Amino acid sequence: MTIATHKSVQCISPAGLHKMAYQEWGDPHNPNVLLCLHGVTRVSDDFDQLARALCDTYRVVCPDVVGRGRSDWLRDPQYYVLPQYLNDVVTLLARLNAETVDLVGTSMGGLIGIGLASLPDNPLRKLVLNDVGPTLNADAMGRIGEYIGADMRFPTFDEAAAYVRAISASFGPHTDAEWRKLAADVLHQNAGGEWTRHYDLKLAEPFKSTTPEIFKLSETLLWSAYKAITCPTLLVRGAQSDLLSPETAQLMTQCGPKAKLVELAGVGHAPTLLHTDQIEVVSDFLLG
Repeated sequence: MTIATHKSVQCISPAGLHKMAYQEWGDPHNPNVLLCLHGVTRVSDDFDQLARALCDTYRVVCPDVVGRGRSDWLRDPQYYVLPQYLNDVVTLLARLNAETVDLVGTSMGGLIGIGLASLPDNPLRKLVLNDVGPTLNADAMGRIGEYIGADMRFPTFDEAAAYVRAISASFGPHTDAEWRKLAADVLHQNAGGEWTRHYDLKLAEPFKSTTPEIFKLSETLLWSAYKAITCPTLLVRGAQSDLLSPETAQLMTQCGPKAKLVELAGVGHAPTLLHTDQIEVVSDFLLG
C-alpha cells in the first residue's frame, strides 16, 4: 500500500513561529502538485484515499492546518483565521518550490483556496471547492461554532468514536470501518488516558467574537475574492448540505470562474471524498 511521508515547515504569525505538519504522497520531484486542505476540525488524513488515487499523477501534499492534528497550536488564538491560514499555505508552497498547483479544499480548506485563487499572480491551475462558497448559512455556522469549543472527553476510544460519528452524520452513509477511520483521524489520547479531539479548542474563539456585522462583511469580501478567480473551478455540493445553499451554488456557476457544479445525492456537509464515485468526480475534473 502506498504510504505518505510526514514532513513539516516553519511558519510565522504575529505571535511567533509555529510548525505546520504535512503529508506528502508520490514522487517528491514531480512538478505536478496537488494541495489538499481539510475542514475546520478535520486533518490531513481525510485525503488518504484521494491521495492514493492520484499520487501516480501528482505530488500530493496534505497539511494539517495550524491548531490541528500534528501541527503546532498558535500562541494567540485570535490568529485562527483565514489570513493566517493563507499565509501558512503560501509558506508551504514556497517550501515545495511549486510553480503551479491544483487545489482541493473542503469547507474551510475551500475558503483558503478561494483566498489564494483570488490573488494576482497566484500559482493555481485548477480549483476544487468541496461544499463551500462565499455565502455560508448562519445557522449552520452557529452549529459548527458550538461544537468546536466543547471540551469533550471520553474514557474509551469507542465512546469518542461514537460521538464523532454522531456529530458527523451529515457526511452521509459510510461503513463501520470508514466511520472508525474518520474518528481515529481526529481523536487523541491525552496523558490522563482520556480520548479528546485532536485540535486546539481555542479555534472556537474567533467564531465566538464574530458579530453579524463582521459575518456580513466577510461574506462581501469572499464574494469579491470569488469573482476575481480565473482558473477552472469545480464546485462539489452535498445535496443535503445545510452550509452551502442551492441558491449560492447556482450563483457560483454564473459569476467569477463560473464553477462547474456537481451535486452528490444522500450527502450533506461535507462529502468526505472517501468513496470511488466522489474521487472520480474530482479526478475527472483535475485530469480531464
